[in-house]
Amino acid sequence: MGQLTSGERALGAAILIGLAILGIAMAAVGQNDPLGIHGGMIFLVSVGLLFLLISSSFGPEPDPARFSKYYDDPIKVGVALTLIWAIFGMFIGVWAAAQLAWPSLNFDTAWASFGRIRPAHTSGVIFGFGGNALITTSYHVVQRTSRARLADQFSPWFVLLGFNLFCLIAISGYFLGVTQSKEYAEAEWYADFWLVIVWVTYFILYVRTLARRKEPHIYVANWYYLAFILVVAILHIVNNLAVPISFTHAKSYTVWAGVQDSMVQWWYGHNAVAFFLTAGFLGMLYYYLPKRAQRPIFSYRLSILSFWGITFFYMWAGSHHLHYTALPHWVQNLGMTFSVMLLVPSWASAGNALLTLNGAWDKVRDDATLRFMMMAAFFYGLSTFEGSFMAIRPVNSLSHYTDWTVGHVHAGALGWVAMITFGALYTLVPSIWKRERMYSAGLVEVHFWLALVGTLIYVFAMWNSGIIQGLMWRTYTQDDTLAYSFVDTLVAMYPYYIARAFGGLLFLIGAIVASYNVWMTVRTPAPAPSSAGEDLPLGDRPVATPSPAE
Repeated sequence: MGQLTSGERALGAAILIGLAILGIAMAAVGQNDPLGIHGGMIFLVSVGLLFLLISSSFGPEPDPARFSKYYDDPIKVGVALTLIWAIFGMFIGVWAAAQLAWPSLNFDTAWASFGRIRPAHTSGVIFGFGGNALITTSYHVVQRTSRARLADQFSPWFVLLGFNLFCLIAISGYFLGVTQSKEYAEAEWYADFWLVIVWVTYFILYVRTLARRKEPHIYVANWYYLAFILVVAILHIVNNLAVPISFTHAKSYTVWAGVQDSMVQWWYGHNAVAFFLTAGFLGMLYYYLPKRAQRPIFSYRLSILSFWGITFFYMWAGSHHLHYTALPHWVQNLGMTFSVMLLVPSWASAGNALLTLNGAWDKVRDDATLRFMMMAAFFYGLSTFEGSFMAIRPVNSLSHYTDWTVGHVHAGALGWVAMITFGALYTLVPSIWKRERMYSAGLVEVHFWLALVGTLIYVFAMWNSGIIQGLMWRTYTQDDTLAYSFVDTLVAMYPYYIARAFGGLLFLIGAIVASYNVWMTVRTPAPAPSSAGEDLPLGDRPVATPSPAE
């Protein structure tokens, strides 16, 4: 905060005072409602940040020379928040998985029941871990590929800390039983409203930074990041249109009704996968993989074509979540058709990434960080093929409502999203902290194998479990009655649920190893400053820029 000007500190103080007053008002009117608890939390967070801001206000004005360098302070805090949420979200996930094998782990309490900790896990991992990783890396990538400092110093902090306030309010609400019962959109109206403010600020900041660029070309990674920011805003607003029962209660009711509610929800839900968990992380892939491999993207044209294919096709695919429901048959067919077509741009991106490594496989063999990115591209191709396959109606009749879907989701979440994130962090951390390398290459290697083995155990357990479930559910006797009861299927799933919990535990241990490695890297003394120009907006063009031939 020492780099903020007195005007920026005054603006920050005004916003924090306003939030503190809002927190007091929420606590006062919601005394017998979870709204009051969240009001108290908002007040405490605001006062804590205000104290930090005031404590830094007595120093001198920041050096004007800072404008000749990239603004990396929010990125450093973002790295820490990403890893904190990773450990939290993955721990809750392991706990939830263990509850399915040993139900007594809910300790006979409401707040620890599976129905409450499961959305805490999904939101903690998707929004806490994934969202912070996307915001953090987008700040880094947009500056390097534009050769321009972030448009201002206040907005990056507002977006980063405001987004984490949303995550805190949303996830704590799940433990309290506050939920809209919408997949990936469980947060209630007041948290949703706050996120809109934060997200619009994020979009404006990103566009303003691109407008200041000294690089004439807008590199493709920024296309993906900008699509992620813009489309998520649209999805969030439309899906979360709701009317609170009163401004003194947390509960609200959606404006959508019946089958329309289901359609809007899965238009949102699948496009959250498309633009939050795909487009944003492809932006990450298209910068950090070429940077680490020291090779340009195999085909820059192909990256642009896959961008437009993903952007257009994904918008129509959400209805494949609603096969065999009251949704009109033609809408189900539309979702199925576009889901199959999605395989083309998705594999174009996965193939583009793997072909970029052609001629650099010796680096993949020796560099575990690059191996993270390679495996991420592989799992991206695998999970997108599986998604298109499962969207076909006859296949969906077997897979839907089974653990196969859980395996599919985690092939993408663990194998694709988490692996590209850790690969990006291992590339990013030494760069912004001015270290030659990570503290321990051996620990990166250990983390890679923990992550890969944990993912394979988890995914294969769920694939086997899901297919067995589906087959048992559709097995009939000669009398046309079900051959197996629901309890019979649970007994058959038991060993797979233990395997799932073990696979998740390995992945969690890997995240803890990564956090320790990052912490020790930051604590290691920096070498003598060099004149390499990495910090200068007018420095060298990034390795990942398109070659003249393309």
